[in-house]
Amino acid sequence: MSTRSCSEAVNTHVHFPPNFSAFDTVAEAVAAAAAQGVRAVGISNFYDQSVYGRFAEAAVAAGIAPLYGLEFITLDPALEAAGVRVNDPANPGRMYLCGKGIDPFREKSGRAGLIADEIRAGNDLRASRMVSKLAAHFAAAGLETGLTSAAIAQAVAERGQVPLEWVSLQERHIARAFQEAVWTLLAGERGALLERVFGGPAAAALDDAAAVQGELRTRLMKAGKAGFVDEAPLSFADAYEYVLLMGGIPTYPTLADGASPVCEFEADPAQLAQALVERGIHAAELIPVRNRSRVVDDCVAAFTQAGLIVMAGTEHNTPKRIPLEPACADGPLSDVARQAFWEGTCVVAAHQALVADGEAGFVDETGALTGERAELAELGARIIKGE
Repeated sequence: MSTRSCSEAVNTHVHFPPNFSAFDTVAEAVAAAAAQGVRAVGISNFYDQSVYGRFAEAAVAAGIAPLYGLEFITLDPALEAAGVRVNDPANPGRMYLCGKGIDPFREKSGRAGLIADEIRAGNDLRASRMVSKLAAHFAAAGLETGLTSAAIAQAVAERGQVPLEWVSLQERHIARAFQEAVWTLLAGERGALLERVFGGPAAAALDDAAAVQGELRTRLMKAGKAGFVDEAPLSFADAYEYVLLMGGIPTYPTLADGASPVCEFEADPAQLAQALVERGIHAAELIPVRNRSRVVDDCVAAFTQAGLIVMAGTEHNTPKRIPLEPACADGPLSDVARQAFWEGTCVVAAHQALVADGEAGFVDETGALTGERAELAELGARIIKGE
């Protein structure tokens, strides 16, 4: 069956535990996807991919095609020096980069292992320092939380039902731990404690745990704040290399009007598409729930006209249990966008299967285009549909 005559609900970007996730366990997330009729789901975790085998088993058992991806925070010094915001509205030069269709089960080469170790070690050191600074700040405000990075990681492992060594803490994990400490230790004095911690009244409703977690990140963990520790992002070149070493497709996650104003690097979708091609990126992704449908359609048109494949995800990296089928901020995807996302996902599914078998996929080990897109899309459609 032609991929142009049928499309299914697919999602190429979901964070699974032990990454911070809307879901407590892999099984819970996969069950939600199955219940909602999502035919292919792409895991897209930061820092560690140890949980991918568990995800693969659960997805296959549920009749869902598992897709393997990962996400990085990278830095382009030239864009940083020029003050150009890429797809991080708060940090000029900071670029999120994804890999799609990787082979997480292959033995890492020496170079891939070094990059993976650098990613993990840098993040773990930052998280440890951040927890220490926040614990001291809360203590000065009158609350001895007793929190350490080891204690938070243990709680994350227990919640996600994973081994401790799979856990690499993120800001959201840390914010959740401190919010829960406030709720547990000072249930009747939340407002007064947070006012001392923030240096002013809390803006979030004191019975809204997720909102308080967000405010903790904004007011305590960002640049210049009491708990801030600078990130150690990879260079773009190292992240791009790692995706290829793992057999994947370098992919640009697009923020678009998820930022207001739109980041300078993304201001013109056609120019953005050309800039990506010049960097050797032939795939892009949207998180449509951030965007108006008109903006999604404009980006899809620009990307596909430039020869990129395009996909869509939901992230699910906050406590909110939004649907797993992607939709725009102002309503459903257009038919054109839905079809483009389906075809892009099919290409990724085919690439992943072919590369795992030692064959050529959508891009080669240098990032250059290799495969015939229509044939890859047809193969991927069969894989996703289980034909």
